Amino acid sequence: ALLAAAFLAVLLLLRRAPARRPGGGISGVVSDLFQDLIRYGKTKRGCGQRPAWLRLLQVPKRWFTHFYVVSVLWNGFLLIWLFQAEFLGGSLPSWIQHVHRALGRDSQSEDTGNEHFSALLVLLLLWLHSCRRLAECLWTSVFSNGVIHIVQYCFGLGYYVAVGSTVLCQVPTNVGNGKLLSMQICWYHIVGITTYIWASLHQHRCLVILANLRKSKSGKVVSLSHSVPFGDWFERVSCPHYFAELLIYVSMAITLGFHNVTWWCVVMYVLFNQALAAVLCHEFYRKNFSSYPKHRTAFIPFVF
Repeated sequence: ALLAAAFLAVLLLLRRAPARRPGGGISGVVSDLFQDLIRYGKTKRGCGQRPAWLRLLQVPKRWFTHFYVVSVLWNGFLLIWLFQAEFLGGSLPSWIQHVHRALGRDSQSEDTGNEHFSALLVLLLLWLHSCRRLAECLWTSVFSNGVIHIVQYCFGLGYYVAVGSTVLCQVPTNVGNGKLLSMQICWYHIVGITTYIWASLHQHRCLVILANLRKSKSGKVVSLSHSVPFGDWFERVSCPHYFAELLIYVSMAITLGFHNVTWWCVVMYVLFNQALAAVLCHEFYRKNFSSYPKHRTAFIPFVF
């Protein structure tokens, strides 16, 4: 919730403030650092010439791949433990129980309805999402020489560890009540998974469109420059892959049964985080392409 509020504040500040304050001094240093922390890749061009000390704190944007490597390994590990507890009558390891207690989730709390099975599904969806994104980073996307701040990089690594642990913290540690799988499938599981598949397909299509802008018809990379994408959800928004990311997290909230406040806080964080990135990308497109379609919104079709 605090992260969501922080990104909302940055988004509002960005809408009211110029990209960079003129002049030097402390205010100039703070402004440079602020802009460098919220931008990455092509959107860093909006900062103008960045100071040398800031350029020392950057890593290649293609290191995004590391986020999904960490997520596949860590969340796969958590998924195996939860699967064993769910279907093989085991229990979660003691260190997870200690984490639960530290986070206020008592190990003796009772399972309400299908809570633990819903969490298993969400952890599976999160792991599959990470596997797909890793595959896209390795074999679909064409990264330019864009960079990200080292703080953004470290935060991204920690985020994918934390988000899987957040799912696991929704489960009582004494799971394994022997209920049949068919008795645990609810209508909101079906709705959530259907929404997840729909959003994932569109996100993949949009990422393929972006990658093809830099490839020839034979699939060979011929350029690292930026072009205006067309097709699929790009006809309505500048960053449909960010919108699809939001829908994927909403689908997980649905799969958890709509009522999980903790996960809705995660959704709010994703909303404002992706909205900020979308606004910066939208700004880049409109600034650098005079013929950019005026009807496109930045993030959510017809809304924002």
